Amino acid sequence: MTPNPEDRDPSSRGGAAASTASERNPTRGSALQGLKVIEIASTIAGPACARLLGDFGADVIKIEPPEGDPVRQMGRHVPSEQGDVSLYAASILRNKRSVALDLKDPQDRALARALILQADILVENFRPGVMERLGLDYEALSAQNPGLIMVRISGYGQHGPYAQRPGYGAICEALGGVRHLTGDPDRPPARVAVAATDYLSATYAAFGALAAVHERSRSGRGQVVDVALYEAAFTQLEPLVPAYEKLGVVPTREGPNLPSMAPNSLYPVQGGGYVLIAANSNRTFERLVRLMGQPGLLDDPRFSTIRSRGEKPNMQALDALIAQWTASFEGAALEALLQEAEVPASRIYTIADIFQDPQFAARAMLQQVPHPALGHTTQAGVVPRLSATPGRIRHTGPELGAHTQAVRDELAATLCAQETP
Repeated sequence: MTPNPEDRDPSSRGGAAASTASERNPTRGSALQGLKVIEIASTIAGPACARLLGDFGADVIKIEPPEGDPVRQMGRHVPSEQGDVSLYAASILRNKRSVALDLKDPQDRALARALILQADILVENFRPGVMERLGLDYEALSAQNPGLIMVRISGYGQHGPYAQRPGYGAICEALGGVRHLTGDPDRPPARVAVAATDYLSATYAAFGALAAVHERSRSGRGQVVDVALYEAAFTQLEPLVPAYEKLGVVPTREGPNLPSMAPNSLYPVQGGGYVLIAANSNRTFERLVRLMGQPGLLDDPRFSTIRSRGEKPNMQALDALIAQWTASFEGAALEALLQEAEVPASRIYTIADIFQDPQFAARAMLQQVPHPALGHTTQAGVVPRLSATPGRIRHTGPELGAHTQAVRDELAATLCAQETP
């Protein structure tokens, strides 16, 4: 593994030398200290993968085109004296250094190659074949850097009849079977309002990268980690695969219900809101019906077992009984009653609710991160939690190309040291 230099993220526009105290601190004690990662990726899945690695101390150098990663144009922006600030970029590009290079230019491409040859992990999410056309294929790179691990994220994987199709997370959710199951049964399939498949793919990619690092400690050699968005989406259908093969079951949308499990749904409360109740186990269901004042439901053969409650007519009948009971309560009061009875339940939170919730605060899931133009931004905290070497947010996402010269100088010094007898 290559040594991890101290971060040199500038605290002002244009790559000025000044930096905050957190940016000057090296990542000593971090779980991934010593891993050098080169990211040549755009939008969400690739940058999210590298951000995960950076959160746990890897030195991530993001190579982006002169116009910047398109993610810098996505999401909300805040005007400042230094120009519009991308709030999404501040978060998904955090804990990284930014180098602006035009990979179509031979000199810039040579610099990118030199950086990769000093790295442990390369994360890319081009369509298959693009890296090969750039002369940055794994075979050529690993010939000079045998320990290199190349994480390749694409819509449909590196081979197969669909490999050359363009693919985004939403498209791959459709192909992967997820969209068919999302929403209410009486209307077209709904879209999840977040980039769920991209983030799931990023998690698989980071897991694959670290599995390859572990294997490299035995063999000394790297390998390719091939992550397809449609496959990441498809893994969520795990219980449906054998059910279709053996029974021919083709499930469809269940709305707010959990298929074959009841009660687990949204139930109305006073004022037009909803509470989600999940009384999946027999003991939890018993606590719920006693709280409802209807213990006789335990003796009803329609509701006496997990399996019988999961049959659709029985599920619908049970949901109607519970909805009739919940409709007489205000949401927060009902939530408190259910929690006191140890029945898993929650109101449907908005982002505003999350900012007011003590659990998010207690576990530092809303962290104020210093920002050179805005003072700070609040970002989602680091997941997962490691007891001995936890991840942390060292600095916000940098300005485009903020570290180009510093990284050039670093690379020159490294190559010079390697050539010196």
